Amino acid sequence: MWGWGLIVITAVSGEPFQKTLIDRATNLNVASWSITSREVCSDACDAWKVTKSRLAGGKQEGVDVIEIDSGRLRILVVPTRGMGIWQVMDGDVRIGWNSPVKEIVHPSFVSLPARGGLGWLDGFGEFLCRCGLENNGHPGRDTIKDNTGAESSTDLTLHGKLAYLPAEFVELRAETTAPYRLMLHGIVAERMMHGPKFCLDTTLTIGPGSHRFHITDKVVNESASPAEFELLYHTNFGSPLLEAGSELWAPTRKVVPFNDRAAEGNIHDFAKFGPPEVGFVEQVYCLELFGRDNGMTVIGLANKAKDRAVSMKYKTDQLPYLTLWKNTTAIEDGYVTGIEPGTNYPYNRSLERLAGRVPKLPGKQHRLFEIEFAFHSSKDEVAGLQKEIEAIQAGQATDFIPKPNPPKAESSR
Repeated sequence: MWGWGLIVITAVSGEPFQKTLIDRATNLNVASWSITSREVCSDACDAWKVTKSRLAGGKQEGVDVIEIDSGRLRILVVPTRGMGIWQVMDGDVRIGWNSPVKEIVHPSFVSLPARGGLGWLDGFGEFLCRCGLENNGHPGRDTIKDNTGAESSTDLTLHGKLAYLPAEFVELRAETTAPYRLMLHGIVAERMMHGPKFCLDTTLTIGPGSHRFHITDKVVNESASPAEFELLYHTNFGSPLLEAGSELWAPTRKVVPFNDRAAEGNIHDFAKFGPPEVGFVEQVYCLELFGRDNGMTVIGLANKAKDRAVSMKYKTDQLPYLTLWKNTTAIEDGYVTGIEPGTNYPYNRSLERLAGRVPKLPGKQHRLFEIEFAFHSSKDEVAGLQKEIEAIQAGQATDFIPKPNPPKAESSR
């Protein structure tokens, strides 16, 4: 833990306000509800508002959304979609991207095995979705033990199931004494008989008027037996933050192209972005980062003018691998970049296992993951972010590997 107090709520006086919005155990799902700071802490704290509603029309029919308006940031969380974040509004600036998928698609309209295991893309449009938990990489074959204990071949789908699993419990907590934080707590389960039995216990925390928020995720293996798992935070940015001249800032230890396409051009330019380009084929890079002595690292995406940026802060021992997905195609086709910290790279799990990048969680145990997002909206703030990242790099050289080095199946070695 980083000392933020994100899981256990304490207050000098006064109990926090709590409202359960979804609870599978009691057959509860509140369709429409809202509350403001005035109802919770009177005039003592800065103004905020939380609203829950249910979408209608087209493939978004029945999707639950919760908007947290902190007084500066407005965060749209989707309990129906793994507690993902659809977008963040920083004032009047939207942080997210314009996907060809126009609505927040209900999971019932998504077939993950479609198009050779790429069905996950039928609803893809979030600012942040979690990929996992059984697997989070490319589709393809892998070997598991079936219900008889024998080895069996199975088809894995792109990025796993987590982003399309509805939350079974959601609760809002609001502190009634300083610092008056808002906490949205959710539980998403990925369970099956003779298969994985995982639970994601997540809390999003933000203070009134703040330009930053924290995510604390606890991945629990509910089984009595150990189990492999994978987790990747697929965080996506489009216009206006992404444009020709935007840059990724990261204290980079090593960068390797994901495949031959990514190896085209100058690898030293991997962190620079171009304008929308019709027919552009995605490029992906695998990064390892430097961190401070405590393992903390910081990355940022800044616009061309360097007067707006978004940063992510996390520990490299929790999320040791960073994937950069550059998809600077035409606006109509989804001009976007993905900045994706994870427990592994998004190669198929069979290959990641060979590379030693598939963690195993003991039975009845959990792993903790924490990320802080911050939104910087002036030249001074962005310059400060850049200096912070440069201080972590501290003159340490980046190892540029010009050719891809993907894990290879044993049969092809």
